[in-house]
Order: sequence, then C-alpha cells, then structure tokens
Amino acid sequence: MTNPSYDEAQPGTELPPRQYQVTRRDLVRYAGASGDFNVIHWNERIAKSVGLPDVIAHGMLTMALAGRFLTEWAGDPGAITEYGVRFSAPVVVPDDDKGATVEFAGTVTERLEGNRVAVEVTARSDGTKVLTRARAVVRLK
Repeated sequence: MTNPSYDEAQPGTELPPRQYQVTRRDLVRYAGASGDFNVIHWNERIAKSVGLPDVIAHGMLTMALAGRFLTEWAGDPGAITEYGVRFSAPVVVPDDDKGATVEFAGTVTERLEGNRVAVEVTARSDGTKVLTRARAVVRLK
C-alpha cells in the first residue's frame, strides 16, 4: 500500500478498504494484554445468559483495529493525533478457526493545518455497523 501525502489527501479521498480477522485466540491475547477478563469475551454460556448471541470482542479491540487501519494507511504508527468512536454493535466471535471479519473503510472529510486530515471511518462485521462516529485526525507527510 502506498502511503498518501498531505497534498494527495483531498476531501472525498477514500482509504483502501481493509479486513481484519478476530478469533477467540485474539480475544484471549487481548484480555491478557489489557487486563479485561470479562467473561462475555471468552465464555459462550455466560455471554448468551446475558442476552448476547455469543462471545463478543472487546470494544477497545475493535477500536484498536480501526486505529491500525488508519496508521497502516498513513504509514506511521504515531500519525493519529485525535481519535474517537462510539460503539453501535458488538463484534460476535464464533468458536471456530475463522472467527469474525471486521471490515474497515474511510474517507477524508477535511484538510487541516499542519499536514493533518480529518478521516471518517466505517466498521462493519457480518453486515452490521459496529462503530459510529468513528473519526480521527491523521498527520500525513
């Protein structure tokens, strides 16, 4: 993927879409790294008993994947200067080797001073929008 320059990133510029897989193994690793061992992220029986369809990914893991999507596009892991999302639906992670697919897309909405651009991100899993108001400011070269 070629990383965009500030001059190339005009309002309406679409980021190349990207997909990431999330497996139960990823949830275990994320729980260990984050310290979030809430049972809805690993125990199917408990998740279903509280009304969830199955085990769900940590919301902050989904948010982190959107951040990865942006930094891979920008070509710099430190490029995000502002970032926020709202969670609209969980990412349901089945107990199989495939897991869940989370699809990301984005659009530059505004050019800002200091070689920065505002980007709106969409995230979907199994056809459902999982993030809303996902917006970031990204510094480009």
